[in-house]
Amino acid sequence: MTRTPRLFRLLPSPGITAAKVPEITVLFWVVKVLTTGMGEAASDYLGETNLILGGVVGVGGFVLALRLQLRAERYRAPVYWFCVSMIAVFGTILADVLHVASGLPLWATSALYALAVVVMFTWWRRSEGTLDVHSITTVRRERFYWATVLATFALGTAVGDLTGLAMHLGFLPSGLLFTAAIAVPLLAWRAGASPIATFWAAYVLTRPLGASFADWLGKEHSIGAGLGLGDGPVTLVAIVLIAVLVAVMVRRGDDVQRGVAPVADIPPPGAGSGPSTNRKRSEPGDATVERARHALSDASTSERHDDGVTR
Repeated sequence: MTRTPRLFRLLPSPGITAAKVPEITVLFWVVKVLTTGMGEAASDYLGETNLILGGVVGVGGFVLALRLQLRAERYRAPVYWFCVSMIAVFGTILADVLHVASGLPLWATSALYALAVVVMFTWWRRSEGTLDVHSITTVRRERFYWATVLATFALGTAVGDLTGLAMHLGFLPSGLLFTAAIAVPLLAWRAGASPIATFWAAYVLTRPLGASFADWLGKEHSIGAGLGLGDGPVTLVAIVLIAVLVAVMVRRGDDVQRGVAPVADIPPPGAGSGPSTNRKRSEPGDATVERARHALSDASTSERHDDGVTR
């Protein structure tokens, strides 16, 4: 039996039948920025209201959302964006707790989370050979994806507070700074740079971008020159907008990756010669094709024999 070379095989784990992340569209980026702002505002609101409640919602929601996403067999917009939203809340809590509990300055926590992001990218790349989000068709790759996303959310929270508060830029100038920064990977992509590198550069920048504008809207003027609308109302409006846009995604269906077909896992040579459920099963037409091959072979042999007799 001819085996597919290992280099060219996708190896989806049991339970995964399609890509687990959405196609990258304009709407994807809009919702992504909204989730970052919502996570920032919701985390601050819960923390100011009740620390225990904040911990339960943040940690419990994160665990629940991640479990639902990992158990799904394919990409489902509501499940996926619920997971992103809860990671946004939990990532903010993670970054704030490290800063407050350790007493480390924001530049130090930003550096630590930047290192964590680099480590995750390196580990993922060395393990899977790619960071392409179109290849999230296995359990292991999906775990790498979500661990990296969590690290980027924590990094963005720390960097947004660093520019808005520690560097005294204020939240609005900080948001405008990151708006300009996110244009760089967009222009690089249009100029022919790696789509994978430019995607992740933009993805990392969406966190401080959305968080800066959320803080500008919600915080008092004495904190980063905010507008003082309140973290609660900002959270509620962001949740409504996210829900509406996700409903639009579901209705349109253009956020589903097309043409991603999983391939059955085939053990490498030498892994064993006994029966395996991973071996390729015979298709209904295989016997017909084999008979046709034999017929062609017999006809060719007969022709050569007749030709020899004539001579």
